[in-house]
Amino acid sequence: MGVRIERVVDRVAEVVLDVPPVNALGTADFLELARVVTELGRDPSVRALLLRSAVERGFAAGVDVGELTAGGPAALVAVTRACADAYGAVDECEVPVVAAVHGFCLATGVGLVGGADVVVAATGTTFGLPEVDAGGLGTATQLARLVPEKKVRWLAYSGTRVGADALARWGGVDQVVPRQRLLGSAREVAATLAAKSPTVLRRARASLHAIDPADARRSFRREMGLVFELNLTPAPEAARAAFAERRAR
Repeated sequence: MGVRIERVVDRVAEVVLDVPPVNALGTADFLELARVVTELGRDPSVRALLLRSAVERGFAAGVDVGELTAGGPAALVAVTRACADAYGAVDECEVPVVAAVHGFCLATGVGLVGGADVVVAATGTTFGLPEVDAGGLGTATQLARLVPEKKVRWLAYSGTRVGADALARWGGVDQVVPRQRLLGSAREVAATLAAKSPTVLRRARASLHAIDPADARRSFRREMGLVFELNLTPAPEAARAAFAERRAR
């Protein structure tokens, strides 16, 4: 369990999130994900990455709220720094990243998918930022790569989830396929990319990253600074406790 490399076939490496029951990631998980993605991106035998979940219920549900609740300010700093590293690793990977998403894609799930190049989603997948209901902020930087600007605001303020079909209409999701076809379709996309010239593909990835209108790493770190400020008030602790209680039901 945790973050692992499950399969490398036809120059495509698969990075698998496996932190049951809902892929709520902690500091160690984020750091391992950042390490794995960075190392695979630098591996000359790898031409594309496929990021997916082994948890049947969904792609990723956010951070480990229990770690934040138990660890206090030090845990908040550790988790947010590690999260920034994981987001940055996906965003800055030297080869294209394809995300295969099913079930729910929330909070850190949105952050990881927002840094991918191509998103393939299963029918019925929902995306959202529940942070406001859990006493937090953040990941709007990555959400802005998936939905229009006004939708970013609505989703960030409300905690509302939106379906894969809507994201496909807005251009954030490339394909919506039945759940049983998700992995096969995502592998086809990754194989198509991996068949290109590795030199050209890596330079294409670098050039598109270079012209991105937002520095995602810096933008996210600014968001996290505001999260820390928020946590100097009593509001987040009470919200996290209520959120954890609801999740446990």
